[in-house]
Amino acid sequence: MTIQVVCLLIGGLLPYVWFGVTVRHSKRELGSIGIEAPRSHVAKLTGAGARARDAQHNAWEAAIVFGLANCAALAAGVEPSGHWALAAPLWVAARLMHGAAYVAGMALLRGLSFAIGLAMSLWIFILALTVD
Repeated sequence: MTIQVVCLLIGGLLPYVWFGVTVRHSKRELGSIGIEAPRSHVAKLTGAGARARDAQHNAWEAAIVFGLANCAALAAGVEPSGHWALAAPLWVAARLMHGAAYVAGMALLRGLSFAIGLAMSLWIFILALTVD
């Protein structure tokens, strides 16, 4: 079960990684991090900064689905050392690649990594649904 908990932790922290990238781009592009009104401030970003902001938003969405899949697997009694132990780290790898590709503007790789991450979450749900 340890690998799944570590993957959930990473999934919960990934949005903050992309937030950090957004802050770096905000300082560079806009001259500050806009602490007074951060959402409207980062809405002015373009290019990689805007993509980092969007990667952060997408990371929150993906983490919710992944978290729910893992809760379902735990509740259903899925064997932690089986396929679940493979799907969770693959989800993490796909989500790391997704954010990096998003910031870099690599749309095809971003789409592929999104699909892999989603497939891993769905796989975990299927494991939960098919427990004997």
